[in-house]
Amino acid sequence: MKVPQVALPRLGLGMAALGRPGYINLGRDSTFGKEGRDIETMQSQANLVLDTLFEKKEIPWIDCARSYGLSEKFVGEYLKSNKISPEKVYVSSKWGYTYVADWQVSLEKGAPHEVKDHSVANFLKQLEETDELIGDYVNLYQIHSATFESGVMDNVDIHKALHECREMRGWKIGLSVSSPKQDQILRRAMEIEVNGKKLFDSVQCTYNLLEQRPGPALLEAYNAGMDIIIKEGLANGRTLRHDRVEVYAKMLDCAPDSLALGCILAQPFHPRVLSGAVTPEQLESNLKANEVCETLKSDPALLEAIMKDCLMDSETYWTDRSNLAWN
Repeated sequence: MKVPQVALPRLGLGMAALGRPGYINLGRDSTFGKEGRDIETMQSQANLVLDTLFEKKEIPWIDCARSYGLSEKFVGEYLKSNKISPEKVYVSSKWGYTYVADWQVSLEKGAPHEVKDHSVANFLKQLEETDELIGDYVNLYQIHSATFESGVMDNVDIHKALHECREMRGWKIGLSVSSPKQDQILRRAMEIEVNGKKLFDSVQCTYNLLEQRPGPALLEAYNAGMDIIIKEGLANGRTLRHDRVEVYAKMLDCAPDSLALGCILAQPFHPRVLSGAVTPEQLESNLKANEVCETLKSDPALLEAIMKDCLMDSETYWTDRSNLAWN
């Protein structure tokens, strides 16, 4: 079935922190406590945030992944139970990782919460799983965390399978990237074609006040016609603890999260930005980033100053991220 194509909104809700009990965002205990993260509780919390999204956005956008616990199940059941038609929502998801944490918040040291497999066999398996849960709604299907090491960038069979998925189902095809090599992976992705047509319609990239290295590559991708999606816009909560972010937020009379996301929205590569909110209040504050964006666009010198003041070394950023604990 071909899903009606809807324009990708500027702000959406990522399900990484709502679809499973554990994640690396800072301070999850303050929201969920150390207990009470069973499936029913997490699904109820997801529904509350989704309710707010649908109240606040004309066309809501929800981003899932096979490895975000039960995110596709939660979203699929929400959309169907509320009788939401496919043309009234934008849904993106990802394949490539399998969730293996068995609904535990934390695991023994070194044990993975998700396992990567970018093979054709796993793509076809996870494609069917996604299709069963949210297939009527999917607009965009993305490789989850594409890397040179996984082989997906040079696997012609995968490229053909993705192209066929787009042709048969009408789903756009994208990739998400992580690591200090995000810009290199993106530039390689822009070169990939199948039957004379560019394979990737979008990229989902980590970019925020702390990690700005991919900026030039994202502008190149935007100018080449790709949709730019930004994940981890709050750096898993780290920007909210940055003293300069607090100073500028007070100056602009806005919340630190609104400032951080507004700075991203104001970038010249016209990004779409995902919120990682886990409460209605967090989502409402995140959505105010649109207003901050307009303020910053009218004062480019201030935007430049904020970006310079908060910038981190990319390698250090990713090292620090790798040390964040699941909680």
